[in-house]
Amino acid sequence: MNRIRGESELIAGWKSFRLLLTLGALAEIEDGLGLEEMGAIAPRLKQARACDLAIVAAALMRGGGHEITPAEVLRMPCDLGALVGAVAQAFERAGLQQGSNEGEGGAPFPGTPGSGSA
Repeated sequence: MNRIRGESELIAGWKSFRLLLTLGALAEIEDGLGLEEMGAIAPRLKQARACDLAIVAAALMRGGGHEITPAEVLRMPCDLGALVGAVAQAFERAGLQQGSNEGEGGAPFPGTPGSGSA
């Protein structure tokens, strides 16, 4: 895992997954969540449903080089907190964190590092 490159890691069922927010992953997230613009991601994820989290996590994992679908993410044997943390960390390491967007909170989930609501 290369933190400087913006990668985060999720351990699920003794397997390590690399999550990376690439331009392609960002486009998948916007499309998968039915959003018109990148700035709408953080507000949407602050009230995310499980399927939203799966869409985002799968896109980030594909950005990290894994072939995985949102349905497969929903069946992963991992702690929900670990999954949310890895996703939030991928956004944070990509520079999309609280205050990075002209007063718009970029951290995707409330109560995660960089969200200001922990």
